[in-house]
Amino acid sequence: MDGGSEAQPPSLPHAEAAEQPSPVPMDQDESRVAAAGPMEDGEAAAAADVSEAADPMEDGEAAEDSPAAPEPMEDDAPTSSPTPSAPSATAAVDDSTIARKRRRRKKQFPGMIPTAGVRVLRGSSSSSSHTAAHLSGVPRRRGRPPTSSSLRLARELDSEALIALAAGFPADSLSEDEIAAAVLPRIGGAEQANYLVVRNHIVALWRSNPLSPVAANAALASIRAEHAPLVAAAHSFLSEHAYINFGLAPAVLSLPPQPPPTSPPPSVLIVGAGLAGLAAARHLIAFGFKVAVIEGRLRPGGRVFTKTMRSSAAEYPDTVAAADLGGSVLTGINGNPLGVIARQLGFPLHKVRDKCPLHLPDGRPVDPDMDARVEAAFNQLLDKVCQLRQVIAEGVPHGVDLSLGMALEAFREAHGVAAEHEERMLLDWHLANLEYANAAPLADLSMAFWDQDDPYEMGGDHCFIPGGNSQFVRAFADGIPIFYGQNVRRIQYGRDGVMVHTDKQAFRGDMVLCTVPLGVLKKGDIKFVPELPAQKKEAIQRLGFGLLNKVVMLFPYDFWDGRIDTFGHLTENSGQRGEFFLFYSYSSVSGGPLLIALVAGESAVKFEQVSPMENVEKVLETLRKIFSPKGIKVPNPLQAICTRWGTDRFTYGSYSYVAIGASGDDYDILAECVHDRVFFAGEATNRRYPATMHGALLSGYREAANILRAARRRAKRVDSPEKMDINVEVKVDVNGEVIDSVKDSNIDLDDLFRSPDAAFGGFSVLHDPSTSDPDSISLLRVGIGARKLGSVSLFLYGLIMRKHVAMLAAIEGDERRLSTIYRDFGTKLVGLDSLGDAGESLISRIKAAARK
Repeated sequence: MDGGSEAQPPSLPHAEAAEQPSPVPMDQDESRVAAAGPMEDGEAAAAADVSEAADPMEDGEAAEDSPAAPEPMEDDAPTSSPTPSAPSATAAVDDSTIARKRRRRKKQFPGMIPTAGVRVLRGSSSSSSHTAAHLSGVPRRRGRPPTSSSLRLARELDSEALIALAAGFPADSLSEDEIAAAVLPRIGGAEQANYLVVRNHIVALWRSNPLSPVAANAALASIRAEHAPLVAAAHSFLSEHAYINFGLAPAVLSLPPQPPPTSPPPSVLIVGAGLAGLAAARHLIAFGFKVAVIEGRLRPGGRVFTKTMRSSAAEYPDTVAAADLGGSVLTGINGNPLGVIARQLGFPLHKVRDKCPLHLPDGRPVDPDMDARVEAAFNQLLDKVCQLRQVIAEGVPHGVDLSLGMALEAFREAHGVAAEHEERMLLDWHLANLEYANAAPLADLSMAFWDQDDPYEMGGDHCFIPGGNSQFVRAFADGIPIFYGQNVRRIQYGRDGVMVHTDKQAFRGDMVLCTVPLGVLKKGDIKFVPELPAQKKEAIQRLGFGLLNKVVMLFPYDFWDGRIDTFGHLTENSGQRGEFFLFYSYSSVSGGPLLIALVAGESAVKFEQVSPMENVEKVLETLRKIFSPKGIKVPNPLQAICTRWGTDRFTYGSYSYVAIGASGDDYDILAECVHDRVFFAGEATNRRYPATMHGALLSGYREAANILRAARRRAKRVDSPEKMDINVEVKVDVNGEVIDSVKDSNIDLDDLFRSPDAAFGGFSVLHDPSTSDPDSISLLRVGIGARKLGSVSLFLYGLIMRKHVAMLAAIEGDERRLSTIYRDFGTKLVGLDSLGDAGESLISRIKAAARK
């Protein structure tokens, strides 16, 4: 963001960090002996010291509601820091002005993402303060200077707005989900302004103390009674979408479940017991649904898995450590729901210190001057790429996508960057760090959209959870009905419900939520009957699913200086730049002397073609080159694990990325439901926060709310069949097989869009025929086929205010228009079936007018 208030929300008591937490063993040990083939669940590690396990998702590409860079951290930061309370208002604003530290696994660099879509709250604080004062019963007196109480109120408003911004809401407008949920009868005007103040106030109340649920009447204590309907609407939306009253605090868990939308309660089958599936299960149970989770592994957590490593050496009998083999870092704590849940559970947080010394292949430290010079050149190369794609977006009608790696190398050669050998090795280290950020070689990344999620990056510290992230998993899974060891083979859906077929049995329900990793969908291991819509299958293929591997080593003692959390290593060969390029020290958080080496890019693929024993020897050789010249002996590890994430049949990779030809639209397409029967969650369905643990968690909460709305719609149609407006009806036979699909023959929306109310570029608009109010909602259709598929065969839809249509038409180029509707107007493009209640109502009015 470009500016904001200096107000700070009140500080709250924090949980103190434990210095050496004892790791908690998992119920199932997923490691296995080095000689084994692809991982099978439940196999014991035998007596071997070197084992391999699936490398779950690494959490690090955080992306949130502002183009925020992480805050700088002091090199001498304490080993652990307390769990934060409500997000800092200044942190949420000022992160964008802080130079990005290179050692964090981040993608954005200064100047790469325009910030015009994020408005300055302070600039409009006068109108906001008047609204809030009116709500609280202290109206401003015209013609008089502001009083101290009104100034204080204005600061409180700004602070609450910034907390809501950190939680994922637009600064001064309704979110897409709020529009879809029809929280207000009409968009815009004084009622919306009042609603936003009420919404932000409730969010701030919750974040100030997430140990206790926020009741609707708590917000009324500071809001005039005449606005009670706004409080009820905001509280209902925030609760259903897990912006408040979520998590695992005892007081939250003891809340009585809501009455189900139908009787008997709807049943939902959830495929996958990762964070997305578990979050959705808990939320749906709170809505009164019947839920069953179907999991292929013999443990919960998916790509979040903490392995307890123990010494078998007699001289070190008590050496033990908890190692996160997958998702390991909470990336940006401001607004992060996992930070809230950590506080509820009393988990301390360890702030990842930013000091990261780099070493040449022979162990010598990198020259500081050369280090700073090459890092600056690396950022300049990224700036050049940003300028290039801007030129392409403006000058080429449908744009063109290139490889990010190709563009960087072209600019490097053209400008003579890193001509010296040591400089090139250092540049390669930065490129490897970028490949780590995306779990993919730079040659596979989209130049146009690889960093599309950066404007939404969460601010604040990056943190470890002492004892490992499986603590979250165990807490979420407690009491949830989970069927383990069930490998899903087929998902059938139709008018009468769904069936999930595993290799052991079949499960029947009203709806199904599929949370399997993108790698499984790309592999086609699960058959959908009928097949998924073409646009969803195309999105699955366009998006990338990358690879990151780790070597996790438990040593007899800490020889590398546990006062730092990371150190780096340069390689001679550019083709091996991602091999053991970065080391994480977990001594401060794992309970023992634990060191993890990362393998990224092309090296991550080659890593799995080499035996674990050989990989461990190569890591030890690297460490000895670094430490032996200093007179430090590197001991043999007591135990080592090499992850084999790419061959894990439950994942086939680590986390998603935007491949060449893909865009952020594909995350939204993947998230769309199919006929209100099949829903999708997981990090690869979260456009704002892909490849993160919190992104997976939030997607589960999102789909629980979508499933609730779908159940309500279905109940309404059953109760009022004469009011049904079904666009697609799926017929099935007695075996659940699809016979055909029948479209409404009376009114075809495509026919109506042949004569739209407005059209420009690939955009067309149908206005609400019942009103000419500039604040009314219009239906927007965007043809994205020409940009991606070579012909306009794929359409996405969104809801947009009528007054914004003229503004959109005045913008040159579809790429700029797409950026504007998403960042400035808060409009999310989705499939026709995912427009929500407000969209369905608008389409009904449009069709009704066309019939006359």
